Amino acid sequence: MTFFRNLALFSSLITFVISCKTDNREVVDTSSVQMDIAVENLDQELFKSKSVQDVQNFLNKHSYLKSLYFTDSQTDTTQLPAQLYNMSQNPGFQEFRAQIDTIIGDRNSNIINPLKEAFKRIKVYYPDFKAPKIQFMVSGFTGSDLYVSDSLVIIGLDFFGGPKSLYRPNVYDYQLRKYEKGYIVPSIVFFLSNKYNYLDAADATLLSDMIGYGKGYEFVKQVMPDTPDSLILGYSEDNLIRTYNSQLDLWSFFITNKLLYEKNELKKQKYIGERPFTVEIGNKVPGGIAKWLGWRIVSRYMEENPKITLQDLMKNGNSGQILQESGYKGQKDEDE
Repeated sequence: MTFFRNLALFSSLITFVISCKTDNREVVDTSSVQMDIAVENLDQELFKSKSVQDVQNFLNKHSYLKSLYFTDSQTDTTQLPAQLYNMSQNPGFQEFRAQIDTIIGDRNSNIINPLKEAFKRIKVYYPDFKAPKIQFMVSGFTGSDLYVSDSLVIIGLDFFGGPKSLYRPNVYDYQLRKYEKGYIVPSIVFFLSNKYNYLDAADATLLSDMIGYGKGYEFVKQVMPDTPDSLILGYSEDNLIRTYNSQLDLWSFFITNKLLYEKNELKKQKYIGERPFTVEIGNKVPGGIAKWLGWRIVSRYMEENPKITLQDLMKNGNSGQILQESGYKGQKDEDE
């Protein structure tokens, strides 16, 4: 399985119940955890270039960028230095870059410090965890939005300007909501969870994919307990409320249509892939609904088995067991 990389008072109360269901577990104490993060502002270094040759020297110095960050670029690598230099000299792009800096705000306060707190919790659960180096980049959408590995994270800040930015990434409208700064840290933590998320390679069912995603979302929730579900899952709060209140019908649809043990990739993608909505169920059901259901199963599993630790959950690749022991059948939480 491959992981790819927001109402009135009454609605807010419902969202609070939904978002905090797993928060009744004791929050780990990180007061004694030391965590240092190496940070590099590559964008500032790049934009100091005074010539194409300076950009070439920058790319030579950070030679890994071509193979890690610019992998999806449509630009010939031989033309990349000139393109990046011309971009940096463009007055319109300079205005855009200044706007991005304003929207993102202080990088330490808004990105590095939240990452540091999440990394501390990861280290409590996994003592061998080492914080990856964090690099910031702006490339005029030539590079990636995020590159995440165990040792290095590159954040393409220009992708996360939100709805008020002068320029937006070339993605579908329904995907744009995820390109705001609030999604940066939860997304990084989700990708880092892959290292600990054991999956049974022999299990090609939709249920296995659902549980895999659910475990990843639960990982983020456990190490970032104050993070709204909307920023973890990528659903608007309207969609979260609607799906929560209609989950019995959603679950019935999956059971009636025998989807849990579906192995056909094209059919699975209808329920787990990125889409504006799940047309097979209805145009008010958001895309990727199977991932949301997977998180509900995992959440109920953790609730029903309070002795299960995050480490236990992440190393359990038996999706059928997790479903069975969750007791989930589309029901809402009992303590609403």
